[in-house]
Amino acid sequence: MGRVPTKTACTVAAAMPILLILILLNASPARAASCESLAALKLPNATITMATLVPKGRFVAPPEAQEHGIRTAKFDDLPAFCRVAATLTPSRDSNIMFEAWLPVDWNQRFKGNWGLGGAAIHDEDGIGYFGLAAALRQGFAVAVTDTGRKGDSRYAIDHPEQIIDFGERAIREMTVKAKALITAFYGKGPQFSYMAECGAGAIGALKEAQRYPDDYDGLVAGGGTAHMTRHSVAQMFMWQVSHTEPGSVIPRDKLVVLHQAALLACDARDGIEDGVIGDPPGCTFDPGVIECKGGDGPSCLTAKQVETARQMYRGPRNPRTGEQLFSPVYPGSELNWPGDGSEGGRRRQRVLQVLRLQGSRLRLHGAPGQLRQPYRPG
Repeated sequence: MGRVPTKTACTVAAAMPILLILILLNASPARAASCESLAALKLPNATITMATLVPKGRFVAPPEAQEHGIRTAKFDDLPAFCRVAATLTPSRDSNIMFEAWLPVDWNQRFKGNWGLGGAAIHDEDGIGYFGLAAALRQGFAVAVTDTGRKGDSRYAIDHPEQIIDFGERAIREMTVKAKALITAFYGKGPQFSYMAECGAGAIGALKEAQRYPDDYDGLVAGGGTAHMTRHSVAQMFMWQVSHTEPGSVIPRDKLVVLHQAALLACDARDGIEDGVIGDPPGCTFDPGVIECKGGDGPSCLTAKQVETARQMYRGPRNPRTGEQLFSPVYPGSELNWPGDGSEGGRRRQRVLQVLRLQGSRLRLHGAPGQLRQPYRPG
């Protein structure tokens, strides 16, 4: 009772090697594809426009690249990689640019990048090549999108589907398509996936964490994009207080003077004079200390400019209750403030006008703090 007959036991023992071979064959990873063959890969809502192997140190930024400094940047230290470009069209009105860089020597990790899509107040659009290059140097397979936005934010008035692309869909599509390309190229998916973003890019990171938590193993979302509606108010506030009346704006060269004065007041409080204020909220610097005593001059602020600086440090508040609506800018941040009425300032003004017009749509599709049904890619 309970013993296996000798003949049956021998039969099972003889079959074991065959079963083991079949298990190993079924467990082996999918066969890796060549870089060029990825051009024929069929992905939903995607048209692959390029799949080419870039030799070590041979990448050159394309003519359409718009990042500051891209024309003089050196990429001769980049390892060999497979460069894939595609256009993603999850809706009839979508036109999302996408690139994935897949290194030949891969660390089995993936990094998703927001790219330049959030730079609506700058003269940069398109693909962020510096971000791609930085991740590639560390061995990551990396992807980026322009979030489907072209030019400034006036597109939002007549293109609600593109607002959805900007708010969440482009990042989701990028992630799904990139992982499909990784699996096809290497024969297996990434062991770990990461996204680390700040400012507008944190929108994508927060959306992924909130709605698609299985997409990434680690996410960093820096900057003040957790409450998009109030964030937009804060951006408008910064421009408005510096343009209250003629003479209120602080020119770029005087922002340097203001910054140096803030460092002089608070840099050494942490025991180290290193050009960084260790406790910005605890810095009680008053810009009035550099108010011009006589006429205007290059090393002082006029009374109107001092008031602008004080308002910036105070931040946007409810005029009736005094409630702080959004974080103020702190001493030490002056070099990033909006400067004089240059083209960048005029572009910011146009964006803020669109924010006023499209507030309801941006609250619906652009604010990570407000839930709706998550987008499901095709």
